[in-house]
Amino acid sequence: MRLLLYTREGCHLCEEARAVLERVGEPFEEVDISGDDELEEEYGFRIPVLLLDGKEHGYWRVEEDRLRSDLGLFSPG
Repeated sequence: MRLLLYTREGCHLCEEARAVLERVGEPFEEVDISGDDELEEEYGFRIPVLLLDGKEHGYWRVEEDRLRSDLGLFSPG
């Protein structure tokens, strides 16, 4: 899976990030970091965090145009 989204329950930015990823239309995996001490320590203050091909692509907000470009996709319109 190329895209991995770290989230936590009740996170409104996570909901926004999920909506962007759904618009982009590429499959993604979502992992709730709640209760995972290592993930909480690594990403807790920056949730949501998006990884592309195992590397951090961004946090707090998913930049749709940048993500599309990095995935080799064209923007709609």
